[in-house]
Amino acid sequence: MIRILIAEDQRMLRGALASLLDLEDDFEVIGEAGNGEEALKRIISLQPDLCLMDIEMPVMSGLDVAEQVQQLGLNCRIMILTTFARPGFLERAVQAGVQGYLLKDEPSDRLAEAIRRVMNGGREVSPELVFGAARSVNPLTEREKELLKLAATGMSTSHMAASLHLSYGTVRNYLSEAFAKLNAKNRIEAVSIAEKKGWL
Repeated sequence: MIRILIAEDQRMLRGALASLLDLEDDFEVIGEAGNGEEALKRIISLQPDLCLMDIEMPVMSGLDVAEQVQQLGLNCRIMILTTFARPGFLERAVQAGVQGYLLKDEPSDRLAEAIRRVMNGGREVSPELVFGAARSVNPLTEREKELLKLAATGMSTSHMAASLHLSYGTVRNYLSEAFAKLNAKNRIEAVSIAEKKGWL
């Protein structure tokens, strides 16, 4: 029996997914979560075999949860369901050890088969997501991503420099390089563009 947790902020969709999966003889939906933080707590407490998770959720995104599951070494496979074919999301999902990455409009029998293949050690990715990722590669370096994430919190350039033990000029150079790559006029625009593409 494959024990499944469903993490999805839209209650109706969450209920529909649970009902569909419960029709499968070898699946058991053991819990649901409405946001990322709740999903992580349920993964820790319920120890499901697999968590079927939306990307866009309140508090923590599905990718944030996947990264935490990987860092904590939890024995739970993660499958992401998304409506967004954003290229950077797939790249980040792969880095976070996500085993499945499917679009929400996949047929239900495809989802059931994908879950079984993931539980057997395979990986499942919707073809549309792969081709979207191939068209758009994240141009940002790890340092540039790190600085844009700090910029997104409202941290000043001098605070970034102090927290990362870099000179003010070095931080400014990294940020201006990131702005140029993203064709952005300022940090707010740069963060917005990078987030929309799933590169942060």
